[in-house]
Amino acid sequence: VQLQASGGGLVQAGGSLRLSCAASGRTFRTVAMGWFRQAPGKEREFVATINWNGVSTYYTDSVKGRFTISRDNAKNTVYLQMNNLKPEDTAVYYCASGRRFGTDSADSEYEYWGQGTQVTVSS
Repeated sequence: VQLQASGGGLVQAGGSLRLSCAASGRTFRTVAMGWFRQAPGKEREFVATINWNGVSTYYTDSVKGRFTISRDNAKNTVYLQMNNLKPEDTAVYYCASGRRFGTDSADSEYEYWGQGTQVTVSS
């Protein structure tokens, strides 16, 4: 499985971005997908996850109500809609393909990782 993340950029606080992650491989449709991020000098942290069919989602508390994860299995793509962005959201965002069909926030439960896309939010 190969994952290609895109959609990052520079945005002012309060703005929006939509990240996309295109996946290759037939297993995409049967596993959970997740978004993680890593800010400079910090460890990688969980952001959001979605189960195999898109019915179940889970978010870290700091993005609840602002970010929405979704997926289109026909296009082998997972999305992260980010609204009301804050400077503390600045990070490199990574998409990841899970080992199982259910949602999980632990990065050890993700098998394949994309290359990351930079999101910078100015104040």
